[in-house]
Amino acid sequence: MPTHSPATWSAIILAAGEGTRMKSSLPKVLHEIAGRSLVSWVVQTALDAGATRCLVVVGHGRGDVEKELVARFGERVEMVLQPEQRGTGDAVRCAMEADLALEGRLVVLYGDCPLIPVGLLDDLVGHSDRAGAELGLVTATLADPSGYGRIVRNGAGEVQRVVEDRDCSDAERALQEVNPGLYAMRADFLREAIAELTPDNAQGQLYLTDVVELAANGGKVVDLKGDMADLTGVNDQKDLAVAAATRRRRMAEDLARSGVGVTDLDTLYVDAECKVEPGATLGANVHLRGRCVVRAGALIDIGCVLTNVVVDKDAKVLPYTVAADSTIGEGAQVGPFSHLRPQTELGPRSKVGNFSETKKTTLGEGSKVNHLSYVGDGVIGEGVNIGAGTIFCNYDGEQKHTTVLEDGVFIGSDTQLIAPVTIKKGAYVASGTTITRDVPEGALAVSRTKQENKEGYVARLRARLRRSKKP
Repeated sequence: MPTHSPATWSAIILAAGEGTRMKSSLPKVLHEIAGRSLVSWVVQTALDAGATRCLVVVGHGRGDVEKELVARFGERVEMVLQPEQRGTGDAVRCAMEADLALEGRLVVLYGDCPLIPVGLLDDLVGHSDRAGAELGLVTATLADPSGYGRIVRNGAGEVQRVVEDRDCSDAERALQEVNPGLYAMRADFLREAIAELTPDNAQGQLYLTDVVELAANGGKVVDLKGDMADLTGVNDQKDLAVAAATRRRRMAEDLARSGVGVTDLDTLYVDAECKVEPGATLGANVHLRGRCVVRAGALIDIGCVLTNVVVDKDAKVLPYTVAADSTIGEGAQVGPFSHLRPQTELGPRSKVGNFSETKKTTLGEGSKVNHLSYVGDGVIGEGVNIGAGTIFCNYDGEQKHTTVLEDGVFIGSDTQLIAPVTIKKGAYVASGTTITRDVPEGALAVSRTKQENKEGYVARLRARLRRSKKP
């Protein structure tokens, strides 16, 4: 984390646009990368960089955008309505008029630019403040600058103005230095400059870029070089995918630098709110979604998809396990090909094996559901063994019921437990049994039909079948 500039500054984040090129009913700024909306990435960056206030200008999809930001940031964000989208200058004007007491530096950001580094904001504010400039901006150079406003400098090499792509002359269009739209301005200057903006341009809108020339003519403008890989906005689904890939790779690299074992930097997907401790290992094609926590020593192997799962230290989640809203205890093992549905709690050194599914079940220390079983609405004690093909029959068509297996219970393979039912401590259930009532402590439960062997039956059956085929 960089050292913050001593300047007092507030962020104005423009998030009112519709984003028609996304071809989506969802407001553009609410599309997500790494489990966080585009606008939330920008707000978080501003707050992390030291913004004392964060004003978000909303318009299209106002209700949804406000709901998202209030849920995530609470009172740390303030909403400003832009009733009609009349350009970036108008959006900033709405923010300035909403609070006439804004002071210090104002940093203007865009709600669709999710990759801006905290350090760049810190540097921009600090550089502008130390220079005593009315305006500081970030510039970048592109081989193909089409679509971006061009930076026009004077004979001394100072930034003089920004010309939007549609308004460029041939000479200006040939310039490769562009304006990504990131500014830090003195509040008193911006308040005066906004009042002077006019819609005298190809789009008939109030361009915020026009304040650059006003600052250059009446004071001082400073600039800072940036990288367009950090500054590019999201305009369509392709841009969204590119930004997501960039963010994903950076997060994977940060995890690896922190001491997490990362098998493949290019295929690790970790949402922003997930926590992974140094010493944990994440395999290729692992997806950690929502608010996962992975403790030191844990292994999440290839192809696992976990959502809001806590994986305690030294636990092993073997390949292609899917889990959600669950807890995997210390030293426990899950998978391969297991499915932990919500409210599964696996105790220390317990085990859920291949092709098994759990739901709303607690599994005590050292207990095992080894393979090919369904365990739902279960309360399972310590040292319990559940054999292959066991089914907890928990649903009667109207309600869910609980199955209780006390400590030391042994359940043989191919068993059905019709809930509600309790198997008392140390009891055995023989393979192939259907349990419909409680089993006492230390008892053996068997419900098989008597086996009967009919000697010579197969030969007689085949002869009869052959005769039936004759014409």
